[in-house]
Amino acid sequence: MQIRIAFLFISLIILVAAITEPVTKVQLGEKLFHDPILSRDSTLSCASCHKPQFAFADTVAITPGIEGRIGRRNAPSIMNMAFRSNFFFDGRAATLRDQVHFPIEDPMEMDLEYSIAIERINNHPYYKDAFLKIYGEAPNADNIADAIASFEESLETSDTEFDAWMADKENTMTEAAIRGKDIFISDRAKCFDCHFGPDFTADEFRNIGLYDGISYKDAGRYEVTKNPADLGKFKVPGLRNVAITAPYMHDGSFKTLRDVIDYYSNPYEFVANPINIDTLLARPLNLSEQEKQDLEAFLLSLTDKRFIPKS
Repeated sequence: MQIRIAFLFISLIILVAAITEPVTKVQLGEKLFHDPILSRDSTLSCASCHKPQFAFADTVAITPGIEGRIGRRNAPSIMNMAFRSNFFFDGRAATLRDQVHFPIEDPMEMDLEYSIAIERINNHPYYKDAFLKIYGEAPNADNIADAIASFEESLETSDTEFDAWMADKENTMTEAAIRGKDIFISDRAKCFDCHFGPDFTADEFRNIGLYDGISYKDAGRYEVTKNPADLGKFKVPGLRNVAITAPYMHDGSFKTLRDVIDYYSNPYEFVANPINIDTLLARPLNLSEQEKQDLEAFLLSLTDKRFIPKS
């Protein structure tokens, strides 16, 4: 009887290990993404700022780093990044793998030298064995970045009312959302000029007027290129799941989608003298109340169904 119990206990341990131990790059990357081992004081993980339940974004304007340090920029969603380029609002990382080390080393975020992060992971028996099994080598700068980026690349979504409507599976979009879609792609609103493609972004950099050198001092892309033409430009974000990734803009200054729509209707009501504003926004749209509601309905239709609460 004791032998049988011991056998069952050992079998259970093996089963649990098989379920929890990573067997692919994606699973290994997911485990690292949620592990605070990558922050200097082991209090923050990547998931601390990029919360899965909010499409891997956050719900505060600026997420505090270690010791409560406050940076300048909002934590954007990292979903639907597999086929994208130029990461962070200023585009300082060309690829997903390039971007991995930035938040780890940033003193306002995780504040850990990447070399020390590599050392920690090598000294961790669980991770060292996992990397040897999956990559055939010990953890290093390249395969750690590859594992985390592989997980990020797996976060693709397409199960939305809009996608179903486009595929003609069934007319799941509301009449308001369809009207909003028509406004979105119209020559008048020109939303689609910046937010186009499968993820509603061309990965371009635009200045939408949130830079005046006074109240709005973040120069964005200019800080990377030093090109005066890039003053106040930020990467155009994708719009999938945008309804659950508030607050908005690079600094999280707008709390709701309606705030964003009001801004685009007339940026000059928010920033009196924007510097280098995109010519697409030079003339206010002056949207009607109905048009604003319809646009918001369309943006809501871009939410993946896994994030919609069950009624």
